[in-house]
Amino acid sequence: MENTQQFTEGKILSPLIRFAFPVLFALLLQAMYGGVDLLVVGQFAEAADVSAVSTGSQVMHTVTVVITGLAMGITILIGQKIGEKKPQEAGEAIGSGICLFGILALVLTALMVFGARPISELMQAPAEALNQTADYVRICSAGMIFIVAYNLLGSIFRGIGDSKMPLITVSIACVFNIAGDLLFVAGFGLGAAGAALATVMAQAISVVLSFAIIRKKTLPFNFHRQDVRLNGRVAGRILILGTPIALQDLLVSISFLVIMAIVNSMGVIASAGVGVAEKLCAFIMLVPSAYMQSMSAFVAQNIGAGKKERAVKALFYGIGTSLIAGMVMAYVSFFHGNLLAGIFAREGDVIAAAADYLKAYAVDCILTSFLFCFIGYFNGCGKTIFVMVQGIVGAFLVRIPVAYLMSRMAGGRLFFIGLSTPASTVVQIVLCVGYFFYVVHGEKRNL
Repeated sequence: MENTQQFTEGKILSPLIRFAFPVLFALLLQAMYGGVDLLVVGQFAEAADVSAVSTGSQVMHTVTVVITGLAMGITILIGQKIGEKKPQEAGEAIGSGICLFGILALVLTALMVFGARPISELMQAPAEALNQTADYVRICSAGMIFIVAYNLLGSIFRGIGDSKMPLITVSIACVFNIAGDLLFVAGFGLGAAGAALATVMAQAISVVLSFAIIRKKTLPFNFHRQDVRLNGRVAGRILILGTPIALQDLLVSISFLVIMAIVNSMGVIASAGVGVAEKLCAFIMLVPSAYMQSMSAFVAQNIGAGKKERAVKALFYGIGTSLIAGMVMAYVSFFHGNLLAGIFAREGDVIAAAADYLKAYAVDCILTSFLFCFIGYFNGCGKTIFVMVQGIVGAFLVRIPVAYLMSRMAGGRLFFIGLSTPASTVVQIVLCVGYFFYVVHGEKRNL
């Protein structure tokens, strides 16, 4: 079994960390992939272009989280089948997943290309950045097939315990995205549209080269072209596992879009500042995000093998190690946010706005060490409906109302608006802890 891991035997912490490190580096490169757009645009274009990339990339992120959420259904199903020693059924999941996501790519392309301008207007993109925002969304959406394939590849390989192939995939994309940004934005002066062109080009090249690499890899089961067919039973299982995650991620992302719309109404400086801060958050939250993905694969294999105690130990190991990194990032974000913001922006007002917003995220750095590990654990257990419920509660009963109230009561200071995120995280942690003990006690009663 080449570059894959069995998580059901032996030590827990060291295999979890070894698996998480490639995931961490892949997420780092993914963050750079998105951050380079804003970095180059911030240095070689105007504030309107920065706002357009900020808003447009948030829209595309919303679409992407739906794809990755659904793809998590494949990760979980493959991991459980590997744990159950049924690798051929894992192959069937991959074949059905390819067909399912091919259909999804076609539907999303049509919706997003034709809806680019109405979506940009709905986001209350500032008037001076409206056309650039619509162009960014439209161009990125035209390459939707590559976005889908790109994320599907990662979900498959994480499910079989291979976190190195997704790292290779994102590495290829990152290199070509940087080259494309320098060419189209810095060289040709295309602004936000150039950043979008670079993104599509990078993902297309990454997918093509990744498939060439995969053809030479040894998989832990036989997989042939004829396996690529839509099996209704298997596709249904993927959707049952993935849809709650996708819906939760979608609604949570929509809540951030609502916050972005609230901020956009405050002007182009606030819009650009929050956009810069959100890009930085992709870096700040790297460790807990890596643990969330790694935990899902680790727990799924152990649940499939009937080793629930190992899954619980992995949860606590993950929280402990993630918390250390969270405390470091909290310090940097709170006390040195202006230095971080200066990486992506050159205008003093934009830097100040971003730094103010980042102070609130400093609090969330510590809290997400708990929340993201719990989410990864519940995903691996197949408790995806609960994950959806807690995400919706946090987003719509806490984050949006708090952000709206703060925008009205706190004189529009971005720090107070940003506090809506840690406020929702606290509520979600309480729900996760309560549900964890409910499940554990329920299992003991059934023994």
